[in-house]
Amino acid sequence: MNKNTFLRLMLLAFISSPVNLAAQTVMQTGGHKMPNAWIDKETHHKVIRLTQREGNSASFYFHNNPFISGKGNEGDRMVFYGNDAYKADGMGQNLFTVNLKTLEIKQLTGSTTYKRGEIVDQRSHNIYYQVEDSVFSTNADSQQTELVFVFPSDFKGGITTLNADETLLGGVSSSEAEKEIVKAYPEKKDFFNRIYEARLPRTLFAINLKTKQLTRLFTDNAWLNHVQFSPADPKVMMFCHEGPWQKVDRIWTINTDTQKVGLIHKRSMKDEIAGHEWFGQDGKTIWYDLQLPRGKDFYVGGTNLKTGKEVKYRLTRDQWSVHYTTSPDQKLFAGDGGDTVSVANAKNGKWIYLFTPEGNHFKAERLVNMKFHKYKLEPNIHFSPDMKWVIFRANFEGFESVYAVEIAKSKADK
Repeated sequence: MNKNTFLRLMLLAFISSPVNLAAQTVMQTGGHKMPNAWIDKETHHKVIRLTQREGNSASFYFHNNPFISGKGNEGDRMVFYGNDAYKADGMGQNLFTVNLKTLEIKQLTGSTTYKRGEIVDQRSHNIYYQVEDSVFSTNADSQQTELVFVFPSDFKGGITTLNADETLLGGVSSSEAEKEIVKAYPEKKDFFNRIYEARLPRTLFAINLKTKQLTRLFTDNAWLNHVQFSPADPKVMMFCHEGPWQKVDRIWTINTDTQKVGLIHKRSMKDEIAGHEWFGQDGKTIWYDLQLPRGKDFYVGGTNLKTGKEVKYRLTRDQWSVHYTTSPDQKLFAGDGGDTVSVANAKNGKWIYLFTPEGNHFKAERLVNMKFHKYKLEPNIHFSPDMKWVIFRANFEGFESVYAVEIAKSKADK
């Protein structure tokens, strides 16, 4: 056992031991360099920095599963991106894993190329990503890297998802005209409406990992985005019509065999919005941020894919979150809060939240005070596989890192 692993194990033993919980520092979260573990002064929940390394670290987007299940007592691993220095341009980023039991970090890739894609194959432990027009996989166990696919020169595609039986990669291609808009107007606030109004073609596609065949599934003169395969049905792909949410019927699915397209949620009033959609872990329900209308009444909505039945849970303005997610057993929800200038215009919404459904609303508990976090970086919450922690990214120390907050309150405060 090397020195770094030994020190991590000693730290884990310290922060996990009931004997030492009372000795942990109870302190305000953020605004300065934090220790590796502390108890949030306002919420009394324990917070741990998972990515204990130099440089910026970034967890996966909220609907992308970053976890690799451990065997026996090995501990589950989480895949993340990291830079070699505190810089925001993303250059030099590489893939890493952190063991959620030992906190041991392992670097998987070593190139300085810009990578995109957050796709983990749960069976083989291959991690798929893209560099320019080429798709690669790196195995989290062996660290072996293989070239998987090269897009043809006339098809500018980007992978985003892997289907349930791990035979197809999916994604969307865009036009050169769209890329020119982004190049001329690099800030989202400047290109967002322009791309929506341009009505340029986008194409959903799938790549067969065995035959290496690319299939064009569906093309529309619309901003097709947020492509996700169902975690349960290998033939079901979800996508959205991107744009100002109050102007689009956003959430759709397509069957990759029949190529039949269907709308998941139809807007029912002026300025209604539904978005930031994700699959429940059993694949039966698509969940989404629902506002009736935009910026007034806030819900998390869900549509059952088999029956079409919809449910919705109400939240307060301060509880509205940029993203929500569901626990593996789908009994709990979490949210990452929002800034004062976000759509909800909340006065006190900068928190990591735990939500428990009660009737037609959520019972909310604050887990982490995020007042020092700059929400231009989205926290993108995930439940840990054992459902004991909510994992998120933040910049409240002055750099980007990934943290976990324990759902149970500190025993020192009971």
